[in-house]
Amino acid sequence: MPAIAIIGAQWGDEGKGKIVDRLSQKADVVVRYSGGDNAGHTVVNKRGEFKLHLTPSGIFTPGTTSILGNGVVINPSVLIKEIEGLNSRGIDTSRLYISDRAHLIMPYHVLFDGLEEEAKGDAAIGTTLKGIGPVYCDKVGRLGIRAGDILDKAAFKKQLAGVLKYKNALLTGVFGKPPLSLEDIYQEYCGYADRLGKYICDIIPILEEAIKNNKVILMEGAQGSMLDPDFGTYPFVTSSSPLSGNACLGSGINPSQLTAVIGIFKAYCSRVGAGPFPTELKDATGDLIRETGHEYGTTTGRPRRCGWFDAVVSRFSTKINGFTGAAITRLDILDTFPKLNICTAYKLDGKVIDYVPGNTAAMFRCEPVYEEIDGWQCNVSDIRKYEDLPLAARRYLSRIEELIGCPIKLISVGKHADQTIEVGKLH
Repeated sequence: MPAIAIIGAQWGDEGKGKIVDRLSQKADVVVRYSGGDNAGHTVVNKRGEFKLHLTPSGIFTPGTTSILGNGVVINPSVLIKEIEGLNSRGIDTSRLYISDRAHLIMPYHVLFDGLEEEAKGDAAIGTTLKGIGPVYCDKVGRLGIRAGDILDKAAFKKQLAGVLKYKNALLTGVFGKPPLSLEDIYQEYCGYADRLGKYICDIIPILEEAIKNNKVILMEGAQGSMLDPDFGTYPFVTSSSPLSGNACLGSGINPSQLTAVIGIFKAYCSRVGAGPFPTELKDATGDLIRETGHEYGTTTGRPRRCGWFDAVVSRFSTKINGFTGAAITRLDILDTFPKLNICTAYKLDGKVIDYVPGNTAAMFRCEPVYEEIDGWQCNVSDIRKYEDLPLAARRYLSRIEELIGCPIKLISVGKHADQTIEVGKLH
């Protein structure tokens, strides 16, 4: 039974949605295991372009089961809107399931997200203001409300009253804001229970049955490895782990059942929000990459910071995730460049290092050490075989493969699912 984890290897926005959409055509189950609607996957297929924030990318493949795992945090209104949008375009969502253990984003989570960012002033980290951090805080603080909780409306109201008493004390006493209405929130979420109840269930039996019958399971990550709360550029990170280890924790598949871990790397790097980014290009080259690649956040619309491929970060990501294979996306965006740079090391306080510092203040001081490589200056978007790529493109990819210490299995040369070059088997 192949259980394959798809992991963002940089700072997110690496093109995981396209890869999962392509691979899901041969998958039986796709599980989203982390994050919330702060993430966004853009999928382009024969039915058009879709921007997903919660729904697993496997939703487009008929017969494939799509699951929102227990590690995901769900804003019910966002999910309902997304389901309605998919249905309006002829996408069947009857095989979508929501773990009854998945935590729900409540109105006070979104409210506190904004208030806390505002209170930080210049130290704000640039969250998406979707309530993601506060809901994960409540999860570990044992104040969370889970999807299964709202199905028992009497018990839910009692639970909500207890939580809201505490939240309103913070709102009024610390932030000077008016209290939230218990009845309003209760009625709103009872409505969500009526709409989403048919999707909410214990997902473990579904996964166990798939494993028993030797089905293919894809585990879809959100965000990127350098946004991990432990190993990313803390505190400029997300609130759940995007790493392969959390693929099991956030879905209910045990680690012994994971057979492959595929890291998704852009052929360059991008980042949304604040935080260190050693290879960032604050010049015309960075602007050209951004505009050519339409590098604007799927969720926020914010322009992404763009820069050259960072092999130091990518090698670190490979180590902590245990990648068995790599997918390189957006190679076509570099088609016009006569010269390309790959960051092979950092210069930190006058010393050359080949690792990611654990101290974020030090990471801010890191300067990239570049290796220059010739560009190919031709269109690769119609190429489907590795050997047909220009020699310069193959040299660029070969050098990346060597530096990250992981074999390249897939190469994306365009936004459409078929604009992909398969180099080797994933598992």
